[in-house]
Amino acid sequence: MNPYRLALALPLAFLAAPALAQQLSPEEAAAVDRLVTMTLADTGVPSASVAIVRGGETVFTKAYGKQSERAGAADAKAIYPIASISKQFVAAVLQQLENEGKLSLDDRVAKYVPDVSGADRITIRQLLAHTSGLQDYWPQDYSFAAMSTATKPQGIIDRWGKKPLDFEPGAQWQYSNTGYVVAGQIASKVTGKPIVQLMQERLLKPLGIRAVDQDDAVGPGHPQGYQRFALGPVRLEPPAARGWLYAAGDLAMSAGDLAKWNIARLNRAAPLTPDDWAEQETPVKLTNGESSGYGLGVVAGNRDGRRTIEHSGGAVGFLLQNMVFPDQKAAVTVLTNGSFSDTSTRIATGLARVVLPPTNAEDAAVLTAARTLFDQLRRGQPDAGRLTENARFYFTPAALADYRQSLSALGEPTSFTQAGRASLRGGFVQRRFRVTYPNRTLAISTFAEPGSNGRWEQFMVSPTQ
Repeated sequence: MNPYRLALALPLAFLAAPALAQQLSPEEAAAVDRLVTMTLADTGVPSASVAIVRGGETVFTKAYGKQSERAGAADAKAIYPIASISKQFVAAVLQQLENEGKLSLDDRVAKYVPDVSGADRITIRQLLAHTSGLQDYWPQDYSFAAMSTATKPQGIIDRWGKKPLDFEPGAQWQYSNTGYVVAGQIASKVTGKPIVQLMQERLLKPLGIRAVDQDDAVGPGHPQGYQRFALGPVRLEPPAARGWLYAAGDLAMSAGDLAKWNIARLNRAAPLTPDDWAEQETPVKLTNGESSGYGLGVVAGNRDGRRTIEHSGGAVGFLLQNMVFPDQKAAVTVLTNGSFSDTSTRIATGLARVVLPPTNAEDAAVLTAARTLFDQLRRGQPDAGRLTENARFYFTPAALADYRQSLSALGEPTSFTQAGRASLRGGFVQRRFRVTYPNRTLAISTFAEPGSNGRWEQFMVSPTQ
């Protein structure tokens, strides 16, 4: 399984939306379409399937692009491997077993799987939190040689789970798919059932989620994975042989079905208890008292000042992203069939900008005003009444001509967002904005008079990474 990538918060598409809005407006839906289609065109990833939750309800599902060499129109119900996003389901099963008195998350692994290195010192909780010290069996971002031959959980444990620990349990955080293979084995030994069956019976069927073992999500009717070598052509990527993802990334489902799980999380609903959801989302502390940033199968993070519970995933030929915003009752899911580029994260972050209102009402108003001025400068006709004397001095006829010619040539941007927080300087409010196009990004440095209707003292556009 790909090591979990703590994805960068790349500010992307934004449309101001009411906090309590439900269904996407036509303008918002159009923004989603532009974001996804332009990102796929930019990166070469063949397809994406997305789901949006707002107000605790699924308000949008849609698939784009080519899901396989055999498929016709993209199908939002198509099942993609969700890879490491599956880990939170494995953790949930073990939490349920603890509630039933069948085990404790603080039990030592030796009680169930004694032949693992450090089994007498590693707890189940440390397996789920990636603090066990067990060496990861799949750190690569590609399918390595052994993955062309089928394996079983014990085969993974024998080869990687018996190596010396990378560190003393609890001392560090290091992503370990091996730890989840051991966790899946523990659940099976306690119940006598395979981990996929346990997830189906205990979690998926109660929520009406249609899911399969990712090893079975191959062949006609299923999306195919694709790869790319450097900047070469996009090519089909053969799936791994059976058994390699096991409890580290066992499930395959549609974006809409994963949204059902996100809604259960937002509502603190069955099949987990409110305490179980909270426990999953609480970062585990290391032995030195520092937070790991990771709970039980999920990352507890923050994007643009909003609390997030999220996880990415990578299967052979697929990259996925799932973000939940508990305080806003919102979530976004993006499943893609390309094992290259930042497409899934780029789209997910952009969708969040469509779904979520700004964290600050004044920032929202100024963002709209900044976009208005930007569009005016693309036409070479800024509203002089919104500029201070110094700004009017700066925007000479030559400056306006350069702004118009250079910006209009870029076409319509795919996003316009505030980057970072506002701050005070020289009696003005300083803000920075980011404008993205399929092939480039612009930075805007601004100073404005205080208040949502303050005049612009500075509005300087420059290229950036």
